Amino acid sequence: MNLVRRRLLLAGAALAAPSLAWAQAYPAHPVRVIVPFAPGGATDVVARPILQELSKRLGQPFLVENVAGASGNIGTARAAKAAPDGYTLLFTYGAYVVNPSLFDKVPYDPVRDFAPITLAVNSAAVLSVHPAFPAKSLQELIALIKANPGKYTYASGGTGTQPHLAAEQLRLSLGLDIAHVPHNGGGPALVSMIGGHTPIGFTTLPPTAPHIKSGKLRALAITGAKRSPSVPDVPTMAEAGYPGVEGDAWGGVLAPAGTDKQVVALLNREIVGILAQSSMKERLTDLGYEPVGNSPDEFAVQIKIDIAKWAKVIRSAGIKAE
Repeated sequence: MNLVRRRLLLAGAALAAPSLAWAQAYPAHPVRVIVPFAPGGATDVVARPILQELSKRLGQPFLVENVAGASGNIGTARAAKAAPDGYTLLFTYGAYVVNPSLFDKVPYDPVRDFAPITLAVNSAAVLSVHPAFPAKSLQELIALIKANPGKYTYASGGTGTQPHLAAEQLRLSLGLDIAHVPHNGGGPALVSMIGGHTPIGFTTLPPTAPHIKSGKLRALAITGAKRSPSVPDVPTMAEAGYPGVEGDAWGGVLAPAGTDKQVVALLNREIVGILAQSSMKERLTDLGYEPVGNSPDEFAVQIKIDIAKWAKVIRSAGIKAE
């Protein structure tokens, strides 16, 4: 090895050493995890138990900071602008891939501004009705809507949510004359459904499952490729005769673009390990979530696929943020 090459290698090693040492010492102080939605929502509920376990494993608190507003755009933008030092993370939900098509402009780029860590969970959307509503199956509901054009409305947790997009796929594919009644979140939509004000609704499964189990709502079908263990008697859309209706949403963890790859790898390894724990699997499944835990590259591919998928649905239905 000649003298010049040896000096170059030594210089490169010297430059890399501080970065390596820093990554090996991570985390040296508490980590802020932005959840771009209100406390108690679907993202918050799934993020907290995972982050509690992560805090135990890595010896530093991973603290949730709820930054709600603009369907997740405000908190996501704050995370995108944070220093890529591993001490600000984003735990977000399906709006991350929907909003770029739903809004004329969003304050972040879902591909360029973040480094994916892992897709943590999937959750289905569920079509439910008030127990006094005459339809006992999805086929009966479709027949009822077709026989009474313009008579019925359906509730969702808001414009552009995955349950709303699932409902629009069904409406467009069958030419149904039914109006959408958006609510400010899944909770208010469920209150309206249970109270009989809007007796039909498409909502996310986790907050809806307890009401299905208690008999306050009757579930007709869920999105997704397979039935949910939380409501095993509820058929999938395909089983009910309507394949191709998608409404699953995911919860995932990302870091600002430029975050050290060793930190991303560490966080991925630890979170995937947490999701593999039988106790965590049981807890999340009972809530209506399907634990996933994939690689950063796999999550990055999923993000791109979902951006394109939901953009097509939004364009076809002519949906815009309200």
